[in-house]
This record gives sequence, structure tokens and C-alpha cells, in this order.
Amino acid sequence: MSFAAAIRTYGRMVRFSHSLFALPFALAGAAFAAAGRGVTAWQLFWIVVAMVGARNAAMGFNRLADHRLDAANPRTAGRELPRGALTRGAVWAFVIALSAVFVIASAMLNPLCLALSPAALAIIFLYSYTKRFTWATQFFLGLSLAIAPVGGWLAVRGEFGAVPLVLAGAVLAWVAGFDIIYACQDVEFDRGAGLRSVPQRFGVPRALWIARALHALTVFLLASVAWLMNLHAAYLVGVALVGGCLALEHSLVRPGDLSRVNLAFFTANGAVSILYLAAALAGIALRP
Repeated sequence: MSFAAAIRTYGRMVRFSHSLFALPFALAGAAFAAAGRGVTAWQLFWIVVAMVGARNAAMGFNRLADHRLDAANPRTAGRELPRGALTRGAVWAFVIALSAVFVIASAMLNPLCLALSPAALAIIFLYSYTKRFTWATQFFLGLSLAIAPVGGWLAVRGEFGAVPLVLAGAVLAWVAGFDIIYACQDVEFDRGAGLRSVPQRFGVPRALWIARALHALTVFLLASVAWLMNLHAAYLVGVALVGGCLALEHSLVRPGDLSRVNLAFFTANGAVSILYLAAALAGIALRP
């Protein structure tokens, strides 16, 4: 396999383009932390490196943990490990290398980020096994991505605050909501394989209502940041657009018709993260 082909194969395995979901929230956390005090290009560089390292290490680990399950599920049997495009040894090397990148990037930011980096890796790796023992697995995924805005804030400030915690709650609710929608595709397979999820536990119709409630909570928490940060009204316009994207996402999915789940999952949620970062930057730049 050529170097270029290997890069493409690893990129497909971890769905590298989906880094877009968490990275804007990490940058938003950094932007809020930097408001009134500034941020350096060096800090931004290492925040991006840390996010890319952690997110893709987690995805590689997930593929290793789910190798047998992916091979048995018709929807995922074509992934790189089940079809033999990559070996487990190669993926383990990838995970270890990207984990090291994350720890190094954390060390380059500040001592607190370095001290917390093992805990962050433990959380994002644990998610891959939660479907085996709890139906709340989607909430664990939300927790994994909720680390992003907290990490962005800590990278700049080196201390905790209310804003990143509220933003983390919004990200947790957002991710748990859209992953519940995504998991509706596998509810029958999960029941047969003894796996747990919100749709498996409550059924698809109720699961979709839970996802709607979580996304309503997301919008509320995002809006509350405007008060905590004294942001310009442009921020709330952006949050309203985020709410519109989430409403569109839910309009595409019905209990009896999950054919547009991928459109709802990838397109709408990619727009949410980009819109939110733009709203955060505008709210900071234009505030009194």
C-alpha cells in the first residue's frame, strides 16, 4: 500500500472529516477563555493538534473494540478492519501514536492540560465499551465530546470556569441526541447481539422524543452562555440558527422511516458546529 493510499485508508477508518463535530466547540471554548485577554497562534496550533490527536485515537480504539461486532453487522461489515484493509496491529499503532500526540500537545499547552490528559483519554476510550453494560451509552459519547470546550478553555486560562462547564453540558446533550438518532438504525441488531442503547431500551419512537428533548436542552444551554459572557445579540441569532438545524435534523427522521438518518446526522450536525463557532466569535467581537 502506498503512503497516500494508507493515509486515505486510515482517514476513512476514523472518518477524519467528522473531526468537524468537536473541533469548533474546542475553538469556541478557547475563544471565550481568550475574551478580553487574547490567545496566541501557538496555543491555537496545539489546541487543534490535541483535538485531532484525541478524537482520532478514540475512533481508532472504537474500531478495535467493535471489530467483531462490526463484522457481524451488515451496516458496518465494510469497515476497514472487518474487510481486512487494515490489521489490528496497524490500528493499535495508530491509536498509540495519536494518543502520544494528544499528550504531547497537552504538555505544550500548560501543566493542568498535561495532568488531565490521561483522564481525558480514559473517558474517550471507555465509551467504546459502554454499549455492553448500559443503555446510557449515547450519554457517554456526549461526555467524550463535551471534553472539547473544556479543553479549549483550559488551554488558554489554565483553570476551570462556569462557561466551559455550561458549554460542555450543551455539547453532551447535542451529541447524545444526535447519536440516539443514529443508533435507531441498529436497534434490531443491538437486541440480537445483547448490546444496549437508548433506542434498544425505550424503542425508536420514544428514543426520538428523548433526542428532541436533549436538543431543546442544547439550545437553552447555548443561549445561557450569552448571559454568562455578556455577548452581543448576534450570538443569539447564531444559536437560533443552530436550533433551526436541529429542528431540520428531526424533521428528516421518522420512527417508520430512517432512510435519511445519514443526511440528518452528517449534514445537519456539521452545520451546527460551524454555525456555533461563527456565533461565538461574532458574539465576542461585537459585544459592548
